Amino acid sequence: MSVTEQPVIERATVCTFDCPDTCSLTVGVEDGRIVKVRGSRALPYTAGVICNKVAHDMTAFVHGPQRLQHPLRRVGPKGSGQYERLSWQTALDEIHAGVSAVIDRWGPQAVLPLNYAGPHGFLAYDSMSSRFFHRLGATQLYRQALCGGVRSQAWAGTYGAVAGCPPEFAEHAKLNVVWGNNATVSNLHVVRGARRAKRAGGRLVVIDPMRCKIAEQADLHLAVLPGTDVLLAWSVATELERSGAFDTAFIADHVLGFDAFMARARQWPVARAAAACGLRESDILTFARWLAEADPLVLAMGNGLERGRNGGSGIRAAIALPALLGRLGKGSGIVLGAGNSFPKTPAKLQRPDLAPPGTRTLVINDVGRHLALEDIDPPLRALFIYNHNPVVVHPDQNRMRRGLARPDVFAVGIELTMTESMAYCDIVLPAATNFEHADLYPSYGHHWLQRAEPVIAPLGEALPNTEIFRRLAARFGFDEPCFKATDAELMDDAVDAADPRLKGLRPSEIPTDRALQMTAADGKPMVLFDNVFPATPSGKIELVSETLAGRWGAAARLPDWQPPRSSHPLMLISPASDKRISSTLGDHAGSRAAPKLHMNPRDAAARNLASGAEVRVWNDLGEVILPLEVTDDVPPGVVASEKGAWLSTSRTGQTISALVSSDQRADLAQGACFNDTAVEVGPA
Repeated sequence: MSVTEQPVIERATVCTFDCPDTCSLTVGVEDGRIVKVRGSRALPYTAGVICNKVAHDMTAFVHGPQRLQHPLRRVGPKGSGQYERLSWQTALDEIHAGVSAVIDRWGPQAVLPLNYAGPHGFLAYDSMSSRFFHRLGATQLYRQALCGGVRSQAWAGTYGAVAGCPPEFAEHAKLNVVWGNNATVSNLHVVRGARRAKRAGGRLVVIDPMRCKIAEQADLHLAVLPGTDVLLAWSVATELERSGAFDTAFIADHVLGFDAFMARARQWPVARAAAACGLRESDILTFARWLAEADPLVLAMGNGLERGRNGGSGIRAAIALPALLGRLGKGSGIVLGAGNSFPKTPAKLQRPDLAPPGTRTLVINDVGRHLALEDIDPPLRALFIYNHNPVVVHPDQNRMRRGLARPDVFAVGIELTMTESMAYCDIVLPAATNFEHADLYPSYGHHWLQRAEPVIAPLGEALPNTEIFRRLAARFGFDEPCFKATDAELMDDAVDAADPRLKGLRPSEIPTDRALQMTAADGKPMVLFDNVFPATPSGKIELVSETLAGRWGAAARLPDWQPPRSSHPLMLISPASDKRISSTLGDHAGSRAAPKLHMNPRDAAARNLASGAEVRVWNDLGEVILPLEVTDDVPPGVVASEKGAWLSTSRTGQTISALVSSDQRADLAQGACFNDTAVEVGPA
């Protein structure tokens, strides 16, 4: 090493991306730059293994030419991406003036925070920002309808707000069932556990319309047609009952609504369900037999299952199966509800008490319609877009773009890079990456709490979200002490330090070199039916849920099934990409080509289409040009293309989000139906 070279310093941090694994990382830093990222063993669950995206792309993510490093003002038409640099003070002044003008005319509820889940730390996700918008009196946003709400509502309605089993259980299961979960690219460590279990003689069943990578490794792949998961689960329940596999004592003691649930399930015997699901009867029978034989049994659900008209019903019926078998606890369980393992204190962190009484809440999937059609009073006239890329990820992309293009909507963007959503903003503020600020990290996939400090200084004039909203609060004249809270104080507000799960540690003092496992009252890992029990009104597993009926309508009392209704013959699904996390990293080199459209040979032959050709994928909402791959990885009637691609990948300037209806909803939580999209395909 020469006298001018700087040594590589290794520092601990945590991956913030929207992924259930929330891996611990070791970052190599040289002369203020990130030069290497690898997994660390601070988190025993991830044990030093991370995905290729994070291992290979983080230097470009942080230091690439796409990074925003200074505040910008739009100087061209909305969507043009034409901006000029300005100072932070000028940017804050112009934001204050623009938002104040909206409030003076329309009132504070004409302002909306349009944010979602780019980073998953407590602080960057929604801490000081929530305080700011509550104090401002802005419209609030129900965000879980975009993703995650169906799953969490189905779980809470059945088991309550408790954690399921730790994902570590997968390693010792006699049968792992991975359902609607493209786990190889979006839940890597469940795959590692399932592989270890297979090497020890266990089995793996994958239920997914597409033969994804983990399905290639399965002992049984059930390529269920989109929207029919509930029928598969019902038919399996019926077969388990017929074969005498139910644990009747467990059901009598711990299950509510068994008779009503089974009355619906028995309407779908194996033969009928197989025809509707596109499966062989023999495969359903094999699955049922393996479930009956397996002890321990682990079921790992993914997000894919929730994204359709029957999403909530499919999840509820699937998570009923271990209960009917009495396979909960003692090594068996369901990998869901991990977020409930943390003693969160959201009211203390986000301060909803600051909001004026009667403040309205809008559903995130409706924002494009509200902007484009102006169908609410007061209308939306100011937006803050952060932790989110709505142009790419929202349903009904074209309507969202029309809404964002309105010249009478003042928009502020806070981002790392000039996304296609930022191009519609009047002012753009540069945000710091997770490597550049402190944060506290829960997980929605495991039971470990982690803390990180910055490993490098923010680039240019970029700032953490917390500091950006502190400055905004000060410019708007909000002088309450809560707007001066430091990041350490925000961490302490995020989690209850008095809870035994913190083991006497202040959240802001959790060591950065080791994760803190959330444990039950007995000091052992939290396991449903070992040391944690259902938190439903009845204290039982509720296969019939009055709670869900009260929230989402009488039809939600029991799982149900609604057949598809469309004039288009093919069903489009959108699995996760191995190159992106949703749309994050979509501007990197590996994501600049259009993702392929996968089509079954039977459907391709009927349309005289061949692999390598460009095809037009369309419905009444839009059209996308994609390269075709003819493959039996998808069944007849189904086509698949990865989610999260940017507009620049299609010469129509649209992606598959343009084809997804924002008006069609799942049966719970107003969920978006990304995997329930009917299309037609033809030559481009």
